[in-house]
Amino acid sequence: MPSLADIQSRLRDAVVTGQATAILPLLVGGQEAAKRLAIHRRHYETSLVTALLGKFPATAWLVGTPFLTAAARQFVREHSPSAPCIAEYGEMFPAFLVTRPRADGVPYLRSFAELEWHVGRVSIAVDRPAIRLEALAGLRGTALPDARLILQPGLRHFLAPWPVDELMTLYLNGDAPDHLSFEPAETPLEIRGARGEFAIRRLSAGDLIFRSRILEGWAIGDAAESAFEQDERFDPGRALRTLVDDELVTAVGQ
Repeated sequence: MPSLADIQSRLRDAVVTGQATAILPLLVGGQEAAKRLAIHRRHYETSLVTALLGKFPATAWLVGTPFLTAAARQFVREHSPSAPCIAEYGEMFPAFLVTRPRADGVPYLRSFAELEWHVGRVSIAVDRPAIRLEALAGLRGTALPDARLILQPGLRHFLAPWPVDELMTLYLNGDAPDHLSFEPAETPLEIRGARGEFAIRRLSAGDLIFRSRILEGWAIGDAAESAFEQDERFDPGRALRTLVDDELVTAVGQ
């Protein structure tokens, strides 16, 4: 008799990949085990496809529901969830979309879908109390560059190769122009959200790098240096003050 772990592995393979040969002899208590197992597999696939479509409604608006549904079905078959939380499923879906037939006709598809993924993630966050600029006053001048700031959980930064925030605005406003003139352009975006709401804003190149590095856990001085290397107009004092004024800093870490 196989071990429990082996049985679970076989059942998982049958449901996820359709390879049911190893598990069918162990399915008892009824007739036509293969058909009964197929019901569970269809439910598994349908549930994940529905979850994906629910996370990318704007992308469906952009490319059409039939295209997105077909892509979602194939994605589910090739990429099973790697975490128990279904909210985390779909991060790689935007990259997968561009491998689908006819996706090259929408060169900004991946960027738009990635923006929508970020929007979905920040929208379910819960804001924490923000600190005031006075909280940094207690740090001595030499200690400030080495300090690390904790930022709001509903915050993401994204350097989009297309101005996809304009497309998102069209979707949110319910506009569908007959013709859209759209050219590639690097667009630094900050996406902030909490409790079902979100906002998208453009940043300067330096501010995007600075805030991204702070969010990643870099020290203030190192983040500022990285930003200045890419943007000579970057002002670290103004950037730090604006970060606090925007109520994005929740604590000073180590």
